[in-house]
Amino acid sequence: MVRVVAGVLVLILAGASRADADWLITPYLAMGFAGETTFLVPERGAGESKLTVGASVALLGDGLLGLEADIAHTAGFFQGDDPLGLIQSSRVTTMGGNVIVAAPLVVTRESLRPYLVGGLGLIQARSDDVISIFPLDRDLLGLTLGGGAIGMLGGRTGVRFDLRHLKAISGEDGPLARDGVSRLSFWRASLGVVVRY
Repeated sequence: MVRVVAGVLVLILAGASRADADWLITPYLAMGFAGETTFLVPERGAGESKLTVGASVALLGDGLLGLEADIAHTAGFFQGDDPLGLIQSSRVTTMGGNVIVAAPLVVTRESLRPYLVGGLGLIQARSDDVISIFPLDRDLLGLTLGGGAIGMLGGRTGVRFDLRHLKAISGEDGPLARDGVSRLSFWRASLGVVVRY
């Protein structure tokens, strides 16, 4: 599944290359919060705020539409402040391809440029517990929806902030399934440095 997602992202970005579009490379720090899961894990850390590191590459022109490839990693996603420390290690890694709908430059000029973003990708959820009763190793199709703004500070650099909701839309429900609750979902607020090429 990882190869399929990576292949689709390469094709999307390669096919979308236009002379009047800019490549925006954005490494970022983010905070994941309000997580929910129906996976059977021995701690309740998914709902706690977690530091996330990531990067995106976007192709965005002067008009409305652009494309983005995004990858982010959250270590300790399922671990909480349980004094027993039942989970030894856990992580959630997301990789996705998104469509960007941005305010045109004719309206915003080089000031703050708001956008909406949405797309599909891969959510990898991993967790190992002390006694190996509840190992978690899932690759899920994920949906991303959100928005934010890009503000260029000069010709080549700027900042980006956004808020996204990520949700698994595939996989088995598992023993803790509840109506209206995804197998895995969370919010992510990020702040990044934009480098334009």
